[in-house]
Amino acid sequence: VLDKTGTITRGEPELTDVRPARGFDAQALLALAAAAESRSEHPLAAAIVEGAKLRGVSLPGAGELDAFAAVPGMGVKASAGGHTVLVGTRKLLTQEGVDLGPLEADLEALEGQGKTAMAVAVDGRPAGVLAVADTVKPLAAEAIRALKARGLAIYMLTGDNARTARSIARQVGIDEACVLAEVLPEEKAAAVSRLQEEGHVVGMVGDGINDAPALATADVGFAIGTGTDVAIETAGVALMGGDLRGLVAAIEVSEATLRKIRQNLFWALVYNSLGIPLAALGYLSPILAGAAMALSSVSVVTNSTLLKRFRPAARLWAGPAAPTAKS
Repeated sequence: VLDKTGTITRGEPELTDVRPARGFDAQALLALAAAAESRSEHPLAAAIVEGAKLRGVSLPGAGELDAFAAVPGMGVKASAGGHTVLVGTRKLLTQEGVDLGPLEADLEALEGQGKTAMAVAVDGRPAGVLAVADTVKPLAAEAIRALKARGLAIYMLTGDNARTARSIARQVGIDEACVLAEVLPEEKAAAVSRLQEEGHVVGMVGDGINDAPALATADVGFAIGTGTDVAIETAGVALMGGDLRGLVAAIEVSEATLRKIRQNLFWALVYNSLGIPLAALGYLSPILAGAAMALSSVSVVTNSTLLKRFRPAARLWAGPAAPTAKS
């Protein structure tokens, strides 16, 4: 199970579109939305605020809002510049009684492009749509192909709306049936649990604070090395970087280690299963028995040190140096 933001995508979204509704000015819309988002710590909020600054928009009441409330997984509600402003998902605006009809066409068009579209309402009226794009990591599709080639079922987990999530999934080769979209932060662990109840052994890959419960719930948690400290501490495996191919390397290292363990057990059992009966029957002198025992230990240690020569599959890692994984 791969979290979308920061795992499949770069996690550095940028404001791409500002589409005001009839009767609203684009600059005024962006100013109010950015002011409302100025206290939020969410990456999408940061993208809106930064996008407004780059467009030379001044933010009325930024950092000094009359009121502010973050609604986890849905957006924000704030009082800025004397106006009540909502920025977020359809669900948030619908709960607040806002008619989304005038915004639906823009929302669908932008989501169809793989962008995260956020509806904006001012004083209870639909004001426009803002779109933020988070680009897919260059080698994410390659890594996912390698994982699927190993017989793994790949799921994508995200709080984004289903249309945007499906668009991202298509770009990296994840089946649309395996997209778990519109999952609230507190529901991620439950989503992992449901897959486990269906009989799956689940590996969860994430990078954020919100991913920590899911990382702990999964059979194996993989944290992206560029993620938060909480995610890294919670996971069982920390990938040393943001390249998703490190996940493939971690699995290959694990498989190679298990092969060595089985080989070592085999040779140790062979030495002892042959040596003990021979010694008991008097056919093996103490000197030879001691030498055989030493040789057994030497063979196990020597075989184990050969892991230092391990390299991920050449077909996958041709080119740049392979990322590493630390367990």
